[in-house]
Amino acid sequence: MREPMRAFSDPKVRKVVIVAASQVGKTEVELNALGYVMDQDPGTVIFVHPTLDDAKKFSRLRIAPMLRDCPRLKRKVHDVRDSKASKTVLQKSFPGGMLMLTGSNAPSALASTPARYIFGDERDRWAKSAGKEGDPWALAEARQTTFYNAKSVEVSTPTIKGASNIETAYAGGTQERWVVECPHCGEWHDIDFDYIRFEPWSETVNGKKVWHIKGGVDWCCPSCGCLSSEQEVRDAPHKWRADNPSAYEEKGIRSFWLNAFASPWVPWERIVIRFLEAKDDPQKLQVVYNTLLGKLWEDRGDLASDDELLARREDYGTRPDGTEVELPDGVLCLTCGVDTQDNRLEYEVVGHGQWGETWGIEKGVIMGRPDTDEVWQRLDGVVEHVYRYRDGGGIRISMTCVDSGGHYTQEVYERCRARQGSRIFAIKGKGGEGIPYTSIPTKVAIRDKRATCWLYTIGVDAGKSSIMSSLKVQEHGPNFAHFPRGKGYDENYFNGLLSERMVLTTGSTGNRWRWEKIPGHERNEPLDCRNYAMAALKILNPDMDALFRARTETKTDNTAHPAPRRRRNGRKTRSVDW
Repeated sequence: MREPMRAFSDPKVRKVVIVAASQVGKTEVELNALGYVMDQDPGTVIFVHPTLDDAKKFSRLRIAPMLRDCPRLKRKVHDVRDSKASKTVLQKSFPGGMLMLTGSNAPSALASTPARYIFGDERDRWAKSAGKEGDPWALAEARQTTFYNAKSVEVSTPTIKGASNIETAYAGGTQERWVVECPHCGEWHDIDFDYIRFEPWSETVNGKKVWHIKGGVDWCCPSCGCLSSEQEVRDAPHKWRADNPSAYEEKGIRSFWLNAFASPWVPWERIVIRFLEAKDDPQKLQVVYNTLLGKLWEDRGDLASDDELLARREDYGTRPDGTEVELPDGVLCLTCGVDTQDNRLEYEVVGHGQWGETWGIEKGVIMGRPDTDEVWQRLDGVVEHVYRYRDGGGIRISMTCVDSGGHYTQEVYERCRARQGSRIFAIKGKGGEGIPYTSIPTKVAIRDKRATCWLYTIGVDAGKSSIMSSLKVQEHGPNFAHFPRGKGYDENYFNGLLSERMVLTTGSTGNRWRWEKIPGHERNEPLDCRNYAMAALKILNPDMDALFRARTETKTDNTAHPAPRRRRNGRKTRSVDW
């Protein structure tokens, strides 16, 4: 913790971010920095906690003992006298400055007093909005505008991946990790739980499982694979290593990430036992991940049941001529995902709106071997079809991704090459953590290598996580997934869409999350089709704002002048097709 404290007194640093497991000293850094301000470099301090009750508790249990036991601070710091007793707890004065403690849910304190210093404790537990005035951290930082030498400290244990404020703050800084030099090869690595090795065994005592570790806990070096004991690692040299050092010079932000394996008060065996006791309970496991392993937790709990999603289906409405509306007004772009089987093609057409909102448009099956012309001609009919809004305007599918795995890889390459003009591309799914959802396409040879085809590699695990997250959204709007009644969205579809889940596996190569099928959900084609359709949007990367403006203008025009129905001779109408 010496380096974060040095960073606070560095004139070039404007912000210090600490992401750390519980009880490794991050609160002591805050207290020491606060004492430094009071004694050496005074100014007004706003110290923000998740709630006012947390602020009062922190004042009584942490700040009061520090002021009592440090003679220099005891002589300088005084309570702010007020008729209300709480003021003496939440406000303290010292020569040249004042300390104000408040909660993230108290907008009056965050938006009224100019302050040179901002301290934020347990940032990920803060309220999303201070009353009706917006992000509490943004409100607090706005108080520093007039100070050229302002400083802030943002501290928290990590919480949910993708919803963690401290994760975002850390990414904006130097991104420093506490690393150790391997006693065997001399390479530097942080102590990550994925490389901790142990041999567990359990016994049942009074009906309860009790875990034990046989032979101690070791660390496996990612570079050389050699095992080092806990004591060997503690005795080895350590240092902070920055992954983004330019943030120091360019933005004056230093960020640090630390887990409990660095704590001198927590034996590694205790961490491992806590993990084993919690591994079968997602809620308990999240606590271990956040407070001991210092990791962000991905919410991989159970999704809604098949029946719940089936009951969530909607009616998209009817057009003036009595036909069903194919496209709700929020749809701005269409993509299609195609899964290849030995005797059929399964596809799903997905509509996309602003901010990740999606609509299922059509789920279908084209029976026949994928090496026959008839099957692909029927797929052409799906891709070239103009899907209609209520007002008569229409759009076609912008991009289609076709799975090239299975027994018909070369046939898929040939058919996709012939349909590149319709933006039908072959894709190959690749599982595993850390694989990006989409990447730059490569050219692959077809049969005798006289021709080539573009092939996209899709990180299917990343796509599945995104899909499952969207299914948990309960309110219409950003990231919500809509499904229509009929059009292929039946019990079998939702059974396949929810056919897989993430499970944690512990093995000789480390601890890994992987997708596995849920018993009773044997067919996963609907999940694959949705995954490929979402990947197509990612590859296409359309300008949704521009599409929204174009759709709004078209809708207004069609309202003023209703579009005529398509004539039997196939002549063009004034419907907008793109």
